[in-house]
Amino acid sequence: MSTPMHLTTLAAETFDKAKVTPGLLGFVVFAVLGVATWFLVKSMNKQFGRVNFVEEPEQPKD
Repeated sequence: MSTPMHLTTLAAETFDKAKVTPGLLGFVVFAVLGVATWFLVKSMNKQFGRVNFVEEPEQPKD
């Protein structure tokens, strides 16, 4: 058996699929999504603050 094949077999035997985690890449993606959401909400609140809306009373229907 060749060395890479032996290592693959050994890793498959000791690898527990129930303990797989997203790792660093998963954390970074999640953190970037959180920061992007925060900036979007901040921008949305800023835009809502600029809106000058005065509702006029409804005209009575005859």
